[in-house]
Amino acid sequence: MGTQSRTTRRKLTRNAAALAVCVTFVVVAIVASRPSGGSGTPPERLYVSELPPAAPEPARGPDASTGSVTVDCGRNERGHRNTDNVVTSPGVVGGAHHTHDYVGNTTTDALSTTAGLAAAPTTCENGDRSTYYWPVLRRLDHPGPDARAHGGGRHGNTGRIMVPTAVRIEYLGNPVGQVLPQPEGLRMITGDPFAATLGDTNARAQWGCSGTPGHATSLYPRCPDGQDTTRTLTFPSCWNGLHPDSTDHRSHIVFPAANGVCPPHTFPVPALRVTLAYDVPEGVPYAVDSFPEQKRHPTTDHAMFINVMTDTRRERIAACVNEGRHC
Repeated sequence: MGTQSRTTRRKLTRNAAALAVCVTFVVVAIVASRPSGGSGTPPERLYVSELPPAAPEPARGPDASTGSVTVDCGRNERGHRNTDNVVTSPGVVGGAHHTHDYVGNTTTDALSTTAGLAAAPTTCENGDRSTYYWPVLRRLDHPGPDARAHGGGRHGNTGRIMVPTAVRIEYLGNPVGQVLPQPEGLRMITGDPFAATLGDTNARAQWGCSGTPGHATSLYPRCPDGQDTTRTLTFPSCWNGLHPDSTDHRSHIVFPAANGVCPPHTFPVPALRVTLAYDVPEGVPYAVDSFPEQKRHPTTDHAMFINVMTDTRRERIAACVNEGRHC
């Protein structure tokens, strides 16, 4: 009887150990299948119904460059998207952990080279092969096809990607002086994809509604029915005159002061501004893609640019802006 009891106890112990291993594997599998970060839907406190007053424009001096150039590069109707960032992480495939929308150059990815971009097709009507890109915006009441994919739901970026109703690309002047052409191969970033955790030093998020241009907030606006939700992405425009890029991708070109004056040892170049518009149905939650730990905070909105224009094109933009024309 004692021998049978010991045998029974050993069997029960082995069965319990096997069950514990199975449970461990199940728990590990469940955890691994969860998004590695992000919260899906941002908290209600990140949405606002009223926009602050428009900020005053800087006073124009006698030498102001008052012209503008508008470039039509489409709305990314072709669906050129990836989770790369060739400006800040060249050569790192999937390094963004969120999805970017592209217009202009049709081949841009993490492995793009200057020569490759210069030989590629473009969506811009004037042949501009520059690349313009930013994180996608998603409506959260419908699942997206990348719900389990890298950069999508796997990293907390849930929802269906929205195609902008309009993408406006403009090159503007400087309120106090003439501009030099942008340098060949210029690379820029505006905004900070890490602003939610690192602070607002480099944040440049400007969210708004199409019915009140110039009124902007760093939070998600709830726009009235019939108005588009907008994102205004303004790039720095005071270049050091030396390099088209820098190790931090910011030091070589910085923003002017509030009065439009560039810092010492920098020179104004045409200021790139990209305005995006989206038809977000009233009451529908939406959010921008972000790194997981940023939890889709609206202040992390950002954009990147690589200048792949010809010398002639860059000089024509500067001339148009300096002469006060609208091209």
